[in-house]
Amino acid sequence: MGRYVVRRLLQMIPVFFGATLLIFLMVNVMGDPVAGLCGERQCDPATAAQLRREFGLDKPLWQQYATYMGNVFTGDFGTAFNGQKVTELMATAFPPTIRLTIVAIVFEVAIGIALGVITGLRRGHPVDTTVLLLTLVVISVPTFVTGLLLQLLLGVKWGWTRPSVSPAAGVGELIVPGLVLASVSLAYVTRLTRTSLAENRRSDYVRTAVAKGLPRRRVITRHLLRNSLIPVVTFIGTDIGALMGGAIVTERIFNIHGVGYQLYQGILRQNTQTVVGFVTVLVLVFLIANLLVDLLYAVLDPRIRYA
Repeated sequence: MGRYVVRRLLQMIPVFFGATLLIFLMVNVMGDPVAGLCGERQCDPATAAQLRREFGLDKPLWQQYATYMGNVFTGDFGTAFNGQKVTELMATAFPPTIRLTIVAIVFEVAIGIALGVITGLRRGHPVDTTVLLLTLVVISVPTFVTGLLLQLLLGVKWGWTRPSVSPAAGVGELIVPGLVLASVSLAYVTRLTRTSLAENRRSDYVRTAVAKGLPRRRVITRHLLRNSLIPVVTFIGTDIGALMGGAIVTERIFNIHGVGYQLYQGILRQNTQTVVGFVTVLVLVFLIANLLVDLLYAVLDPRIRYA
């Protein structure tokens, strides 16, 4: 196991550099960031040249990337065009997004897996058909429609919750935004659990466990469910980074100043330092989540061993 972890960590190094280089190049070809600094009026040549020197935009791209990565390893993600450190923006943006992501993951695991188990064990029953239709509707409806609808009904019309989240962004306030953020992923988790469970029910090890007279609950929890959760865990693990980086719509609807909000502002204002800095951290989140998922495979399935 130790050798496998070390090997995976070494494999993550070129992936990290490759992903950050690609992001750096893509962000720097979005447009001229200096033009965004000057607003609607075009910068005069002297001011534009001074800004380029100040932010290092007058250097070749490879040199800008090398300088940026060198600063990243010292904990310096650069300075936004408004003069604020990107690390300061991260300090205020990541906590609410992390809480929002945790709430969304809890919904995915608790509701998605529970519905998947119920429908997987009752294929063809009315409850199975109903849940499949509901998940199909959830997948088909865009997130911004779901968010605006719940905001209107729960926050404005019925007054059960606040229409927007306060700056503190407590866990209680993030329940509705977390449900909106997790809605599509929850539907996929339900359908994936159902399919995996129904497929493994026909496996030899399940028939053997039943033939040995094991209780039904033990057959389901100890044998059937553990093996069926492997593709579900894979999906949830990769979904963590997607939820953190893809919460732009949800955070805009509920006025949450998190990672999605900062990425939206950075793209809108062509603030390359902010966008690259936040996406660099999200790349690390993706890599670490994938490593944890791979290690969790051995816990779910004892047949899996890492050399």
